[in-house]
Amino acid sequence: MQVKSPVQCEGNSTSGRFAAGEDPAKREQILDGAKRVFMKLGFDAASMNDITREAGVSKGTIYVYFNGKDDLFSAIMERERQRLAHSMEDILAGREDVRDGLYRYGMGFIERITSESSISALRTMIAVVPRMPNLSRNFFQNDSFNVRTVLERFIERQVERGALSVADVTLAARQFIELSGGSFFKLRLFGDLADPPSQEEMHNSVTAAVHVFMCAYGANKKEGMPE
Repeated sequence: MQVKSPVQCEGNSTSGRFAAGEDPAKREQILDGAKRVFMKLGFDAASMNDITREAGVSKGTIYVYFNGKDDLFSAIMERERQRLAHSMEDILAGREDVRDGLYRYGMGFIERITSESSISALRTMIAVVPRMPNLSRNFFQNDSFNVRTVLERFIERQVERGALSVADVTLAARQFIELSGGSFFKLRLFGDLADPPSQEEMHNSVTAAVHVFMCAYGANKKEGMPE
């Protein structure tokens, strides 16, 4: 009698299939659908049925990957935090000149944080703060990897190179972020600025931010003077 071989577990390299809840493409599909629903309807109005239809999967499949709506939304925001941080990291990759790096970071930060997608996501996140207080705290203050820690690493490298003199790197990073794009972000978030700022507006803001930052932290204070 022929003995059947054991059934291969999904995710086994032989079968090429994933174990339940471990298919990254399926997980992304669910998150993409859920994000569209949350951005369109808001957290409270969105239902799991809405998400099921938008994601094109069964409700049972969603629950294999996520515990519920709260878990889904947390995963979406964590993904957005990671994507934003990685994109800023890419901007600074290989940048050696301090002023060039700060300028490119500032321009990239404003462009990303004031986009319609980012503003919509952050407004939705703010609405759920009372029930999920750790969500916004992790998005902005998670010290492992975010837009601020990316800038901190750049500043630390510039301190090692002797281009900057900074006693408190975290404070300096926060200050540059506020100098370069804080006002645009707040105006967009609260609806006082209907559209993202123009390239000229961003350029003027970031150029001034770099000048002020270098006047405060440049190892040679003359580096902060405009050319």
